[in-house]
Amino acid sequence: MATHHDIVLERIVEVPVEHLWRGWTDPSVLVRWFTPAPWVTTEAELDLRPGGIFRTVMQGPDGERNEGAGCVLEVVEPNRFVWTSALGPGFVPTSVTEGFAFTAILEFDVVDGGTRYRATARHGKPDDAATHAAMGFEAGWGAALDQLLALWPLA
Repeated sequence: MATHHDIVLERIVEVPVEHLWRGWTDPSVLVRWFTPAPWVTTEAELDLRPGGIFRTVMQGPDGERNEGAGCVLEVVEPNRFVWTSALGPGFVPTSVTEGFAFTAILEFDVVDGGTRYRATARHGKPDDAATHAAMGFEAGWGAALDQLLALWPLA
């Protein structure tokens, strides 16, 4: 159920559910697409169980570095993967000193024409959702999705 705390990217894509699942849950694949170019993801660590880690390190073209670690909340292979930056591994609360925390809800469902890809970013405050949207959520997450789709078929 969408709320004013949510921003959503939804598309029908012509790849199997398993491709999307592996793209989000296999660290060796995640580093190949996760960050919109010209940024790159240099590291990814995932522990696919509730309380496990979802960690990425991203690097910009001028050497900027952004590292983030969150907590896996839900794993329903191959259809639903949920993680949050509001908690660290082991469900330990985090202090967000810059930006905002959010929960990523990834859903992959078979439909006519392929797979419905739905990425929801759920925020604690409507203002944070508006800020995330203004930062380019749709364009950024859409570009990253295009990068994942370009990897089809996965080797």
